[in-house]
Amino acid sequence: MGYATVAGVDEAGRGPWAGPVVAGASIMRPYFHCEGIDDSKLLTAEERDHYYGCILEGAEAWGVGIIEVDEIDRVGVARANRWAMGIALQQLGRQIDYLLIDGFLLPEALTPQLPIVKGDRRSISIMCGGILAKVTRDRLMMRMAEKFPGYGFEAHKGYPTPDHLAAMDRHGLSPLHRRSFISIRTRAELEAAAFATQSVRD
Repeated sequence: MGYATVAGVDEAGRGPWAGPVVAGASIMRPYFHCEGIDDSKLLTAEERDHYYGCILEGAEAWGVGIIEVDEIDRVGVARANRWAMGIALQQLGRQIDYLLIDGFLLPEALTPQLPIVKGDRRSISIMCGGILAKVTRDRLMMRMAEKFPGYGFEAHKGYPTPDHLAAMDRHGLSPLHRRSFISIRTRAELEAAAFATQSVRD
């Protein structure tokens, strides 16, 4: 049995020490094709920007959900992640018959759904949702770098890196940092995370 309207949803920003969680959802037109599109984590920033434009042109509908740091600290990143996905799906502005999601079920969505392991590499609609989320979040962090200079948000986008840890040592925590996560980690745990993440990942 086929479904008339299938959406894909993915997120960006579960792992950083700072910044929001962002989710993207997409309903792509039949036969959408954009040469070379892939999982957002396998693309350069320039490639993601290019495909972001392709997605906006090729989508029947798209949406983005953003959960800010204060809410992440209040409810935890897992719940904040699900809330962001719910907002992104609402932003589609239409009834969804079936939902494809990267890796896990979304209990808050009453729509029939299929979690796909590595869905951001196997499903175009999930892939597009991930690119929407990643580009949106990166652009937000670039703006936050101007508001909170000295932390290097324009480079690491809030993810654990040695430079980010050094900036926190110099300046303390900014309002953009997730205190609920950082405050319960030992110094050794923070250092291990920083040096394990030498490049921006998600």
